[in-house]
Amino acid sequence: MEIIEQHTVPQLETSLRLSDYLPGIFNIIYSRKGIKNAIKKGLVKVNGEIGNTGKWIKGGEIIDLYQENKTGKNTVYELPVKILFEDDYLAIVSKPAGITVNGNKKRTLEHALPFNLKKSTQRDALQSPQAIHRLDYPTSGLLLVGKTTHALLQLNQMFQNRDIEKKYLAVTYGKMTGNGIIDKPVDEKQAKTIYQVLENIKSVRFGYLNLVEVKLITGRRHQIRKHMADIGNPVLGDAVYGIEGQILKGKGLYLQSQQLTFIHPFTGSNISIRDSVPAKIIKIFPDLDLHYFF
Repeated sequence: MEIIEQHTVPQLETSLRLSDYLPGIFNIIYSRKGIKNAIKKGLVKVNGEIGNTGKWIKGGEIIDLYQENKTGKNTVYELPVKILFEDDYLAIVSKPAGITVNGNKKRTLEHALPFNLKKSTQRDALQSPQAIHRLDYPTSGLLLVGKTTHALLQLNQMFQNRDIEKKYLAVTYGKMTGNGIIDKPVDEKQAKTIYQVLENIKSVRFGYLNLVEVKLITGRRHQIRKHMADIGNPVLGDAVYGIEGQILKGKGLYLQSQQLTFIHPFTGSNISIRDSVPAKIIKIFPDLDLHYFF
């Protein structure tokens, strides 16, 4: 088995069981259920020893996540996706809204990757490319993908070191001006979001609609959606964190992973990729200066 993610535990105020500490830590597997399954399969090691759900984590431990050895034919979902960058090590694709990144069902973005991407020629090529980070089911936009085992390890380490800059576009409601920083824990983990209001318009139903550029400093589950709701400006179309009576239905979530910027870990080249602005956002802001985004 090959290591695909590695995490060094900071000093903790109180000890936590392995199964309680790990959810939200790894990029590839982040849910509590997924973590427990990985531990059960022996894919998680603590200081070189196979971990168990009841092991106590105190701080200073090195936790490794291993890739599961897969046999047989890979599941392929024939869904065309837009490719914005691809080489022998990694790729950047545009995830459509309304599809999960991974999971047990056939209809996932990861199952569509072999249909869209070329297999790496490197010796450590993956049987099927894997997403490096996650996007919510209703969120569209850029997703970074690893095509080799070494790429998974390197890119995941870059995410942990915050060497990959992620910017999002969101439409929020309720008047917003200027810029700001939201520094508030998400799921009891430190979380920080920086935002800048690019444009706003008056709305009969919502008072104001705002086009907001959001930069994630951390990457917690639903971080943007929770933080925007926390300051009283939920993301348009958010049925989970929106204000009752002001939830736009049938149009999806107005949130897009818009830009990824980083230094290529193998070639050393500067990578800065932007996705096109969704048509439903342009419809709200028809006078938007699209030159800003290219």
